[in-house]
Amino acid sequence: MAVPTAFQGGFRVPVIAAPMFLVSGPELVIAACQAGVAGTFPSLNARPVAQLEAWLVQITTALAEHTARYPDQPAAPFGVNLIVHPSNTRLADDLALIERFRVPFVITSLGNPREVVERIHAYGGLVFADVIHAYHAKKAIEAGVDGIIAVCAGAGGHAGTQSPFALAREIREFWSGTLVLAGAISDGYGIRAAEVLGADFAYMGTRFIATQESMASPAYKAMVTQCTAADIVYTDAISGTNANFLWPSLEAAGFQRQMLASSQGKGKLKGIGEEAKAWRDVWSAGHGVSVIHDVPTVAELVERLAKEYQGAAALPVSTALRREKLCVAISSPCVGICQIDDATGWCRGCARTLEEIAAWSSLTEAERARVVQALPARQAQLAKEDGCLGLCDPDEETGICRSCGRTNR
Repeated sequence: MAVPTAFQGGFRVPVIAAPMFLVSGPELVIAACQAGVAGTFPSLNARPVAQLEAWLVQITTALAEHTARYPDQPAAPFGVNLIVHPSNTRLADDLALIERFRVPFVITSLGNPREVVERIHAYGGLVFADVIHAYHAKKAIEAGVDGIIAVCAGAGGHAGTQSPFALAREIREFWSGTLVLAGAISDGYGIRAAEVLGADFAYMGTRFIATQESMASPAYKAMVTQCTAADIVYTDAISGTNANFLWPSLEAAGFQRQMLASSQGKGKLKGIGEEAKAWRDVWSAGHGVSVIHDVPTVAELVERLAKEYQGAAALPVSTALRREKLCVAISSPCVGICQIDDATGWCRGCARTLEEIAAWSSLTEAERARVVQALPARQAQLAKEDGCLGLCDPDEETGICRSCGRTNR
């Protein structure tokens, strides 16, 4: 696991709110960063170039003011997504503005990120490349990127077809740097699952469409809350390269299911003007729509994600495991001496209660810490009430009894 220094200390949950075409704007980015997740937007959402400059002024000013006002809760970093494909005629102008404002990190899509890496690294920024195959990840690593974003099956927008279980583990075989995982992650349990697979951050887009601060229309947000994974269509007929779209919006635009198989778009990426026109009324989303049922503020959503994530992180291992095979990497105060004191209900060996011992592996880190803090006082009381606990177990090196803490002298 590799979290960049610039990404340490400003997050409530390890999430990057993905840049979404025609959806992510300054309000969403600012709200995300202030709530404790990284906010991002595609540079091409700001049209013309002058609007990109205005957005960068708005975002950098708001986040600096927030961090100054709440130094113990600093804003998370923000990023800008750059299309590095030759079809993006604005790349040079957008990159120059990003350099001028020293944007903390840049996400590259659809092309070789080498030039972007060199220029962003020159001022100390970071570059992440989004990929859909391990082959593309290796190419991006050769170009010098700081992070890989694995866009897997089920993600919104230009998603891949490979399972996140397969792609995350495949990339981790050759990449020890920052890994971000995308693909139908809509709650805190999905965030934790991404970490278990080896990712440092979850990449969430669809869940942030249905927030108060997104630029999506009310009808678009409502459709996200009403659809399920069965309503997602994967096609290249809209923009020339495969992406996931909401079927009700495709149907309303006059499409028929048989028209939307892959390869109908001939694999030719459309220009920004044509792309924006196509995506204005045909709406993208990922398989994660199945568990999205409301349109909260970003702050409310992040608070919910944090609680779900903490709950997922505290889940115990399966009770289906054989007892002799159960191995939980959790420090325990147990000293191998188990005898419950009748007067206090504490174990004479570790000073925990039976309930605390039974639940130890399922307690949160904070709950275990509170118990550990109470143990010295309990042990002192046990020793005071019964100087010798009758459970002599001297340490071979020190001669100190592990039970009562005295030497045999």
